[in-house]
Amino acid sequence: MSGRSEPGRAFRHGLVVGKFYPPHAGHHALIEAAAARCAAVTVVVAPSRRESIPLDLRVAWLREAHAATPWVRFVGRYDDHPVDYADPAIWDLHCAVFADALGGEPVDAVFSSEAYGEELARRFGAVAVCVDLDRRVVPVSGTAVRADPAAHWARLSPPVRAWLVRRVVVVGAESTGTTTMAAALAAHYGTPWVPEYGRELTERKLAGLRRARPEATIFDVTWDRDDFVEVVREQQAAEDAAARVSGPLLFSDTDARATAVWEERYLGSASEAVRAAARRPALYLLTDHEGVPFADDGLRDGEHLRAWMTGRFREELAACGVPVVELRGPHEERLAAAVAACDALLAAGWSFSDPLLPAPERTGARPGHSDT
Repeated sequence: MSGRSEPGRAFRHGLVVGKFYPPHAGHHALIEAAAARCAAVTVVVAPSRRESIPLDLRVAWLREAHAATPWVRFVGRYDDHPVDYADPAIWDLHCAVFADALGGEPVDAVFSSEAYGEELARRFGAVAVCVDLDRRVVPVSGTAVRADPAAHWARLSPPVRAWLVRRVVVVGAESTGTTTMAAALAAHYGTPWVPEYGRELTERKLAGLRRARPEATIFDVTWDRDDFVEVVREQQAAEDAAARVSGPLLFSDTDARATAVWEERYLGSASEAVRAAARRPALYLLTDHEGVPFADDGLRDGEHLRAWMTGRFREELAACGVPVVELRGPHEERLAAAVAACDALLAAGWSFSDPLLPAPERTGARPGHSDT
């Protein structure tokens, strides 16, 4: 068997099978239970192709979550066979998929949190080990997570959160309250937010000039194409890191699409490299410049361009296919409008393709747990 094995365990080789759609704390507890009792474990990730989370992502997520137990290996196989626990021929089809994933290696224990674990173990000539069948230790299931990811957010691992998180980007011209809004929304929802990297770079550029010329001002700072590529790269890296620890909503002050507008403002056009990096967040919040005094903090140089920039943001966002909510009026009104838009985003929920269901579920009979 490839990979490390852990000696001194009750079983030589354990098997865990599931869809992991998506992986959650119950799955991790099951795998940890197998790892604690087996010298080696094979986890077969076996979804159908109709499901909406790619197989390779699930395998990668599980490997990351269980990196501390290298004697646990993860193997992905698509299993598009129908699910009918009463049909021996269909059992044969599924077990052939699992046996192929095992690569001919025998198993002496099958770990499961499902009612089908006994039959699966029997077919592999192994001991059936049931773990938390009633979901009392970890009260969660894949069905529950798919129905309401936000309600079960704490039971999802960082990479799963990052994949599911709804990203909300605040954009706007200089001194229109984008930073204030992103921070206020993050405080309202109790989650981190992502500051504007471009401001950090501006501060560094100005500080560098002042080391040679103490009298330098923001109007002496120059920009080139590489600067905007750096802004996009660092902004997205910070966003992706925050997504792993965020709540269901992640708030960012600017993004690549907004950076393209800033590049146009300073260099006359936006480069293909910056435009190509644009992503599709769940929502844009555009802060209008009207009624917002320009606050000169020493890092701003575009008061005269605020109306133009607001117009360019409107044009760019209108063409991107992402919902846009414009924020106008005093801060309290803007925050209320933003919160309403974000609440609607959460209320809309997440969309998952249905997995293949067991025959009892299709016929309306009361099924056992079947969502590993």
